[in-house]
Amino acid sequence: MKRILSNTRSIALVGASNRPDRASYQVMEYLLQHGYQVYPVNPQLAGAVILGQTCVAGLEDLDQPVQLVNVFRRGEFAADIALEAIEHETLCLWLQEGITSEQAAESAAEAELEYVEDRCIKVVHQQLLG
Repeated sequence: MKRILSNTRSIALVGASNRPDRASYQVMEYLLQHGYQVYPVNPQLAGAVILGQTCVAGLEDLDQPVQLVNVFRRGEFAADIALEAIEHETLCLWLQEGITSEQAAESAAEAELEYVEDRCIKVVHQQLLG
């Protein structure tokens, strides 16, 4: 995980929120403060500006590649997000704490994507690179 975080510069944050009390907002803020380029993804907030970044509806709406897709959606959505991440040629799929998906893990393995599940990217970053 340290290698992934050290080599990553661009992150799509799927399930982004514009509410400061939400974990996805706090994680996005932390990642931006630590030098990552973070692109918020949420169809309900498409076009909104979150922490200075314009939110897009889906990964297909990003006009630049991202290295890592960080997922703040329930596990039942993770398999579809994994397929989108593969199509977008990302290098890593990271499911936040509390999120697991056997299908997403299998898809990531088949596509040779790095895969992390059930771990908070902010907490891991603080522990390994803090």
